[in-house]
Amino acid sequence: MSVSKTPPLGGVTLIRDERLTQHVEYAYAATADTPLRTVWTAGACPLDTEGNTVAIGDYAGQTHQVMRNLISALDAAGAALTDVVRTTVYVASSDRADLAAAWQVYRSYMGAHDAPSTLLGVTVLGYDGQLVEVEAAAVLPDPARSPAASPESPAPSDN
Repeated sequence: MSVSKTPPLGGVTLIRDERLTQHVEYAYAATADTPLRTVWTAGACPLDTEGNTVAIGDYAGQTHQVMRNLISALDAAGAALTDVVRTTVYVASSDRADLAAAWQVYRSYMGAHDAPSTLLGVTVLGYDGQLVEVEAAAVLPDPARSPAASPESPAPSDN
């Protein structure tokens, strides 16, 4: 058995296994070393700052807004896309071409960090005109648990 592991980025190691097809755009599993802080996002939706659904009828356009909103939510929690260990991509369509359009944009944001993900075609999403939603889980080192923050660590010197 041969398992390949992508070197950790921010504590996340992506895992691939030769017993499974390599013709997919995602890792099959991810591990995270502890101590870590975990971030769970709500589903990122294609909403602008006024709460309006953007790019009505446009799967790719909505996915761009979804990914920008996901990046903002992760950033607010101190995380980035490279800290993501798992995503679920929801697309309101039964047409594989629509799922592929959303996936292509999603992958362009994820780049080489191909965290495990599930792509689902669903009947309907929560907002009027909403076609795409992405939720994520991320892990990052917990500064409160790092050796530098532990009570037994010496205090920094002012000298």
